[in-house]
Amino acid sequence: MKSTEKLIDDLLTLAFAEDVGDGDATTLSTIPAEAMGRQHLLVKEEGILAGVEIARKVFAKFDPSLKMEVFINDGSRVHPGDIAFVVEGPVRSLLQTERIMLNIMQRMSGIATMTDKYQSRLTGLKAKVLDTRKTTPGMRILEKMAVKIGGGENHRIGLFDMILIKDNHNDFAGGIPNSVARAKQWCKDNGKNLKIEVEVRDDNEIKQALEAGVDRIMLDNFTPGRTAEAVAMIRKANPDVEIESSGGITLDTLRAYGEAGVDFISVGALTHSVKGLDMSFKAF
Repeated sequence: MKSTEKLIDDLLTLAFAEDVGDGDATTLSTIPAEAMGRQHLLVKEEGILAGVEIARKVFAKFDPSLKMEVFINDGSRVHPGDIAFVVEGPVRSLLQTERIMLNIMQRMSGIATMTDKYQSRLTGLKAKVLDTRKTTPGMRILEKMAVKIGGGENHRIGLFDMILIKDNHNDFAGGIPNSVARAKQWCKDNGKNLKIEVEVRDDNEIKQALEAGVDRIMLDNFTPGRTAEAVAMIRKANPDVEIESSGGITLDTLRAYGEAGVDFISVGALTHSVKGLDMSFKAF
């Protein structure tokens, strides 16, 4: 697994390759090489700001001579008219980095804002909202960073850092007892220390997961009422097992699941259908 820094650097390399290529023809043909200027990031919509530190990497990677002065940090609530930062340096570099930086910051800020909205519905409860693997290909690390900035938690980064045995795994493996036993043996054989979570669909599968000794049980597509009953059943058997709700949970139903007593609620909407936060990068 590549480090987070390497993943981000690779992403930015691809972003520059697809957008700038061998040079911005418009900018290179109209702006003198010696021209210097300043641009500021103008927020145009209320939300949670995310991506400032990634923006810093964008500018530094393209042109280390660009100077960035930050006024508002990641995780801050912003309002229309706020200036998040100012960047000064060669105009050609400012113009060629503008869209890549904005694409990243608008996307990350939109995710952070959505996450904050969901987590705020759980105020006073222990439940934390989780993201999923329903992310934009290639941008997962940034999108999951945005979820954390917005106050949520990451479920897992990918298929490599946690074992999540879902219904298809269980059906192919011959049931929960078989799949969990094989997962534990695989971890032992390969020197892995990974949490094991199992998706369950009914009381019988809950009992099987508890008997198999899993770390977390995912209640998939349970109603809030059924969730409360399942939570009571699991807590009585093993109070240390983590409990997660998943499956079609919306902003309107979120709190009911939190009140049922689960530890986590996974929401694909945090990343798969988010509107970017409106902002612009303007000369001044």
